[in-house]
Amino acid sequence: MSNQIAVDRDRPAAAASPRLTRRRLFQATAATVLAGWAAPTLAEEDAPEEPAVKKGRVRQSVMGWCFNPMPTEQLAKHAKAIGLVGIEGIDARHYPAVRQLGLQISLVGSHGFRTGPFSRENHAFCIEKLREGIDRAVAVQCQNVITFTGMREDGISDEQGAKNCVECWKQVLPYAEEKGVNLCLEHLNTRDDSHPMKGHPGYFGDDVDFCVELIRRVDSPRMKLLFDVYHVQIMNGDVIRRIRQHKDVIGHFHTAGVPGRGELDDTQEINYPAVIKAILETGYDGYVTHEFIPTWDDPISGLRHAAKLCDV
Repeated sequence: MSNQIAVDRDRPAAAASPRLTRRRLFQATAATVLAGWAAPTLAEEDAPEEPAVKKGRVRQSVMGWCFNPMPTEQLAKHAKAIGLVGIEGIDARHYPAVRQLGLQISLVGSHGFRTGPFSRENHAFCIEKLREGIDRAVAVQCQNVITFTGMREDGISDEQGAKNCVECWKQVLPYAEEKGVNLCLEHLNTRDDSHPMKGHPGYFGDDVDFCVELIRRVDSPRMKLLFDVYHVQIMNGDVIRRIRQHKDVIGHFHTAGVPGRGELDDTQEINYPAVIKAILETGYDGYVTHEFIPTWDDPISGLRHAAKLCDV
């Protein structure tokens, strides 16, 4: 998926609320996850890197939160050298610097996955954050703003929660249509409870086919699906068939290895070159963003490997 924990990652620090965010949960585990990473020397950092991306048929991007505590601008420099063209999941204060390096912002955050429109009590907050996200996307020439269903709550049936989600999004879509920005609904898995960033028990939109049904209920050309290959593989499987089946509503892709949400290496079960080829065959020309949690001693080597693997 997915983005700080609440994809509040773009919220300025001074305005942060006490809501649980991806950043807060991830900070608790970042030291362990990236224990093998050490800050490079100046000579190493300045050393030229051979681009891993040669063909460039797919626009590859990187999810910033995965590489914490690496400084954002350092990650952006590596991404640019590798041949990636976008970055997301970073604080908005870094947008000018990474764009100056030549990277695009591939996705803009909004209300986060925990506090979503499943409950009407969250609608005012979600609408505000989605509109802010749309404005931010316009400012940086980004086409997509992420949205989520939110978590199930006692006393709200699934059908009522679905109606609530559609009602909330319909209040925002006229503004999105006016500004030429997509809302991208992300499907998340609820099976993996081993780590706060590997799965999200209690999340309402955990069936990708049902998420597509919600999108069709909204009935707007600016309501899209964020197809996270990692989450879809865990919850639904049959990834390539579903890419082809839902191609008309897919607005963004995320990658990660299954199981474990690690690198796209030979320890995981997804054949990413085949998946990327299937994506390209649909005519998709948007971003494919790498959102794996690094396990290799050198996280940038893992990113380089992913970029090369997906450069079909």
